[in-house]
Amino acid sequence: MAGARNEQKDESKNNMSKHFFILTFIACLACASVYGQTKKLIREGNKLYEEKKYKDASNAYEKALSKDSNNTAGQFNLGTSLYQQNKLDSSVSVFSNVSKNAKDKSSKSMADYDIGNTYMQQQKWDDAIDAYKHTLINNPHDADAKYNLSYAEQMLKKQQQQQKNNKNNKNQQNKNQQNKNNQNKDNQNKNNQNQNQQNKNQQDKNNKDQQNKNQQNKDQQNKDQDKQQQNENPQAQPSKLSQQQANQLLDALQREEQKLQDKKNQQKGVPARLAKDW
Repeated sequence: MAGARNEQKDESKNNMSKHFFILTFIACLACASVYGQTKKLIREGNKLYEEKKYKDASNAYEKALSKDSNNTAGQFNLGTSLYQQNKLDSSVSVFSNVSKNAKDKSSKSMADYDIGNTYMQQQKWDDAIDAYKHTLINNPHDADAKYNLSYAEQMLKKQQQQQKNNKNNKNQQNKNQQNKNNQNKDNQNKNNQNQNQQNKNQQDKNNKDQQNKNQQNKDQQNKDQDKQQQNENPQAQPSKLSQQQANQLLDALQREEQKLQDKKNQQKGVPARLAKDW
């Protein structure tokens, strides 16, 4: 309104028409009305925020910004209410818009600080560190930003170390798994070799058994053929004698030979007759 009054004073010196003054006055009244509505909605949102009705508070702040999109308080409060609803990406977007468009360093510093806190909540340590550094550029004496920056740097180192350990553990697990796979493969190959050898041995045994069986069948076939020939021509084959029959036959031959010998001896002492020559 002070600006409007100054304009009226300057214009009166230049003898501008009264219509200009009327229009300017109406515009100022409109601005005052918009400002009043915006302020009312922000107060309403703050009350809802204190009651922890964060979603309703966000709606009130959004209505306020629809009337005055550059209202810094409304933007900050909207970003904070979204943060409380765990809508962290939306919260970062709102605070980033404040930091980008703010004209004073104080607003930029506070917006960057809130961005850092939002990234901390997401454990995005790299982004949080960057946000706190921007905070300290515009407000080097911000003790909270310094503390949070140090904390984020420590957490980043811890995260990197954990990632390194996880990578080493994963590599070791992969190596152990590879060794296990190789061992299983060796065992499988060995088992296959043993099984193949067993199969070969069994095959050799089966072949030998088959050969023996074939030989037995052949021997039996020969016996059957001999038997058949004996049945067809019994005289052509020597008779088989038992031991007793053989002994009896031998005794009989010995007695016959003795008789022949005795007879020969008796005939030896008898004078031969001479034929008469007359």
